[in-house]
Amino acid sequence: MSASNHASAFVLPATAADGRKNLVGLSREELEAEMLSIGLEKFRARQLWHWIYHRGSTDFAEMTTLAKPVREKLAESHVVARPTVVTDLKSADGTRKWLLRMPDGQDVESVHIPEEDRGTLCVSSQVGCTLTCRFCHTGTQLLVRNLSAAEIVAQVMLARDMLGEWPAPPDGRMLSNVVMMGMGEPLFNYDNVAKALKIVMDGDGISISKRRITLSTSGVVPMMERCGQELNVNLAVSLHAVTDELRNIIMPINRKYPLRQLMDACRNYPGLSNARRITFEYVMLKGVNDSPADARALVKLLEGVPAKINLIPFNEWPGAPYERSTARAIQVFGDIVNNAGYASPVRTPRGEDIMAACGQLKSASLRMTAAERAAIAAVIAEKDAALVS
Repeated sequence: MSASNHASAFVLPATAADGRKNLVGLSREELEAEMLSIGLEKFRARQLWHWIYHRGSTDFAEMTTLAKPVREKLAESHVVARPTVVTDLKSADGTRKWLLRMPDGQDVESVHIPEEDRGTLCVSSQVGCTLTCRFCHTGTQLLVRNLSAAEIVAQVMLARDMLGEWPAPPDGRMLSNVVMMGMGEPLFNYDNVAKALKIVMDGDGISISKRRITLSTSGVVPMMERCGQELNVNLAVSLHAVTDELRNIIMPINRKYPLRQLMDACRNYPGLSNARRITFEYVMLKGVNDSPADARALVKLLEGVPAKINLIPFNEWPGAPYERSTARAIQVFGDIVNNAGYASPVRTPRGEDIMAACGQLKSASLRMTAAERAAIAAVIAEKDAALVS
């Protein structure tokens, strides 16, 4: 299935249950057009942008730079909506995971990971996922639909609600970085992701720099150059294997875009330099991709690409077909890559106790039954067939 096919997946209309239109997710131009459509002046869009994205207001009555009749008119026809928080889980390490319900009842998850020098929000781009990466639990679920730009940017806004960060605190943000690494493949929903990230980056609003935004892809080669040209955000590539034979198995998208095409797209990514490297994600699977020979092959594969490699200890989930590599195997692998001149930090698993770690989003906490395993196998077979068609 092509990126254009995915772009046509169902996106929820931007209206509330009572028919009012959601202003979140509209571009500046769309917001101006919306004001004109209800008989208001274009400059009202600039005022609303400030209240919605700089101050985080969801109540028109609070927007006191707008005249009272204007506020009342807006409240009749529009909303500034957030998803509903179904669960708010906090890990022993400070990681927080929010299960968010959209107006049509579909759920996605967002994860906030606090660190000493930053706070990173992992954002979802789709409900479910069309890919079947064998080490990822989200990949065992069918794609239900794309998220709209409003639903993507609202994840950032809701996280700032929960962290009490409106407007941005002067002594450093608890939410300073965004990674498009949640549920879904961002480049299969590019138009909505791009629209949302442009709002997030806007200097008069949420104002998170493109240098602090990373988009992760499994390797949707035709969309990578466009992403770099239009957004110029950091790129992370889910690699996880150094041969087509293995990557075809654990990441079936490789059958459509094999390693040679993927690495060519990486070498040609706009803005790539030694100061602006691509991050390659590499999940460590015991006895599968973690040998010294694999490490040496990785070094050879990355030749000519300014790169950093994140080594990710596999995060298990119910029914997972793999095990985590041993600490010793990860150390030996990392030493080989690091000695070749590539930074290769080992990502510390975060939020494992609340199933918020990489590859665990939207996971069950109970052991699966035989019927559930059979259902997952059927889903994987269906998605694999669609991928190569």
